[in-house]
Amino acid sequence: MPAFGQHRRRLARSLAVAGTGVAVVALPLFGATGAAAATTEPTTTTAAAPATAYPDNLDGWIRESLDIMAQHGIPGSYDAIHRNIMRESSGNPYAINNWDSNAAKGTPSKGLLQVIDPTFAAYHVPGTAFDPYDPVANITAACNYAADRYGSIDNVFGAY
Repeated sequence: MPAFGQHRRRLARSLAVAGTGVAVVALPLFGATGAAAATTEPTTTTAAAPATAYPDNLDGWIRESLDIMAQHGIPGSYDAIHRNIMRESSGNPYAINNWDSNAAKGTPSKGLLQVIDPTFAAYHVPGTAFDPYDPVANITAACNYAADRYGSIDNVFGAY
């Protein structure tokens, strides 16, 4: 607060303490026309846009991912994401493949859409967690990868 504003507040507070009714009489001296005008700081209310509440389940994760994908221009449909999730992890966000060639090289596939860490890092989408086990982050990164490689997750019908 500027020094002048601090001075006005201290003076008004002092006058209010000095005697009954003095603060009300003092307000017009400062150009105020009412008690509300005595405040020196602007009051602004910012109404935050209501956040969409997604259920913490496969349906909610897919829908939240689709909303984030739309914001980033990443194509994909609910049906294609769901189809690929069911094939890759049966809907288990903590699924991990410890037996394929990626796992043999030390980078097992993880999460709903079985993404390896380097692919997740390369295709991570801002606004999602940087955690391949996070369902929304995993779906969104995998769809970003599929869009880059195949045009869309809609074009993926097998392991990718």
